[in-house]
Amino acid sequence: MAKTKKVKTKTHKGTKKVLNIRQSGSITKTHGGVNHQTGKDSSRVTRRKNEKSELSKSDLKRLKNVL
Repeated sequence: MAKTKKVKTKTHKGTKKVLNIRQSGSITKTHGGVNHQTGKDSSRVTRRKNEKSELSKSDLKRLKNVL
């Protein structure tokens, strides 16, 4: 009888490059729209886009096995 290998899920490389996993297990992401064409944005919007935000619990459950 031949042994079957356990199928591993592959890491989604695009998602891995965008999200950051903290040691606590929470996942952070950066805001979009900060690379170019930012002259139209107010200083307040630009500052808020520079901050990182945390993923919601529902997204965290969905993306845990992808990373």
